[in-house]
Amino acid sequence: MMDVNEYPIVNKLIAAVKKPSWAFPLLLFTLVVILSLQITTDESGFPERPGSYPGIRSGSDTCDGSLPARALKMSIVEFGGVGDGVTSNTAAFVKAVKKMKGFEGKGGAQLNVPRGKWVTGSFNLTSNFTLFLEEGAVLMGSEDPKEWPIIEPLPSYGRGRERLGGRHISLIHGDGLTSVVITESSLCCNVVIKDMTILAPLNAPNTDGIDPDSCTNVCIEDCYIESGDDLVAVKSGWDQYGTSMARPSSNIIIRRVSGTTPTCSGVGIGSEMSGGISNILVENLHIRNSAAGIRIKTDKGRGGYIVNITITNITMEKVKVPLRFSRGADDHPDNRWDPKALPKIKGIFISNVVSFDTRKAPMLLGMEGAPFEGICMKNVSLFGLPATARWNCEHISGFVNGVLPAPCPLLQRNASVTCA
Repeated sequence: MMDVNEYPIVNKLIAAVKKPSWAFPLLLFTLVVILSLQITTDESGFPERPGSYPGIRSGSDTCDGSLPARALKMSIVEFGGVGDGVTSNTAAFVKAVKKMKGFEGKGGAQLNVPRGKWVTGSFNLTSNFTLFLEEGAVLMGSEDPKEWPIIEPLPSYGRGRERLGGRHISLIHGDGLTSVVITESSLCCNVVIKDMTILAPLNAPNTDGIDPDSCTNVCIEDCYIESGDDLVAVKSGWDQYGTSMARPSSNIIIRRVSGTTPTCSGVGIGSEMSGGISNILVENLHIRNSAAGIRIKTDKGRGGYIVNITITNITMEKVKVPLRFSRGADDHPDNRWDPKALPKIKGIFISNVVSFDTRKAPMLLGMEGAPFEGICMKNVSLFGLPATARWNCEHISGFVNGVLPAPCPLLQRNASVTCA
């Protein structure tokens, strides 16, 4: 577990999420905000790389975390909530959100959660809504399986991701939301997730920390996550279901996130990316004791695209594979997937990466017929590799400047490359 003195953000604990001990898979905090915003494209058909990202204050390196004014403000206590770490508050949260849903078009509502340990099963959010966690407020996942219902699969997935039929609902759930805030800071749609601590058992599978799936204009910053799966995973639908829905994830910032995952990635992009993923900024991460640092995943049958991904100022410690591009996830929702539906990967900009006690060299594996193109790396230093370690690269192309140890020949050295 973490050393709170080593990671000061934990001393600002806003919400610690405890995964139930029962065996059903659960994404602890999955945001499924399906928006209809359009993205512009250049002549090649790929989305244009933005000069700036939405939600950023001018001259600042933080997202706009100001709280919107709401017409109604109430406490979970007023709905029968008890923060004693034992009593179930699922009914209280459901009742509160039902009340506040009536204010969606009337100035919105804010639900305050006082200091305490609030045990709850899943509950849905509503639009124009603020969930305000006061200092010392902790949301704890209920261990009662009855408080985690099976719901319909996302149309962009066709079925439950880890099981046939429906899917297990997440702790804090929402579909098609706008103007949502979860705070001691904010989560707005345009979505901001800030100053969150998310803890799951390190041996618990399918416990992603934060998953923006088919989301646009998202900022995730100043979070600490421990998980048995990806700390943050950006997704946008699965095979033919994702391509038919065509709801991309775009304009997403992930910054100042730290944590550990012994089996997965600090930040994962894909492999469910069939609706398209573009304009992603990942910066100032600290990943330790993890299987992978940054991983981009895709497969035949996915279609879609991953375009304009900027990764910069990353520190890793005891990470098995610091940089990994993967093909062949070899999982599909059903037998109707199209093996000719190949993804398009273009524009991966990686700079200022330091990895200590590195276990393996990067594995950058594109796909025959669908290479990873336009890779740019600058100032990447991987320490601790054995002298015999070699980069493993296939079906990729790009340029590097100041990368140690020497990368594979498919990445050409170019002293003028800036990756800016």
